[in-house]
Amino acid sequence: MNPPAFKFPKPFGAVLSLLPTYPHSLLFSQALNLALGRIIQPDLLEPLHGKLISIRVTDAGIRLFFSINATGFVACKAGKTPDLTISASAYDFILLGTRKEDPDSLFFNRRLVVEGDTELGLIAKNALDAIELPKLELSQFMPGPVLEKVASRLLAAGR
Repeated sequence: MNPPAFKFPKPFGAVLSLLPTYPHSLLFSQALNLALGRIIQPDLLEPLHGKLISIRVTDAGIRLFFSINATGFVACKAGKTPDLTISASAYDFILLGTRKEDPDSLFFNRRLVVEGDTELGLIAKNALDAIELPKLELSQFMPGPVLEKVASRLLAAGR
């Protein structure tokens, strides 16, 4: 039996939706650069260069705006209509990130919504499918495993 899907409480999402978008977008863009910068082939994302892309986390009330250029992902301020908007709940984005769910099944079950230039969405999906990402397990980010890794690295550095 699968655990129930997590959803941000509506009051929490309402508060988050009032926050400015740029700080979140900057953190997200930098995280993408760190996570994908050395893995993804730049030519795969070339059709997306200069396009305004928005990620909307529906239940958390968060919108992220970024663009892609030759150096990577760049945070953008909200203002104009994005060329591509991808919307889903936080839980569904986590499922996508951990590859426990594929975008096609979420899309056809209407849990992932692509608006704007859907061809750009297909290019982004194919680019992400083309890279070999290590399987992301959220348990590895729990305090215990993280502290163990830090301790072992500190011990190794002290030798």
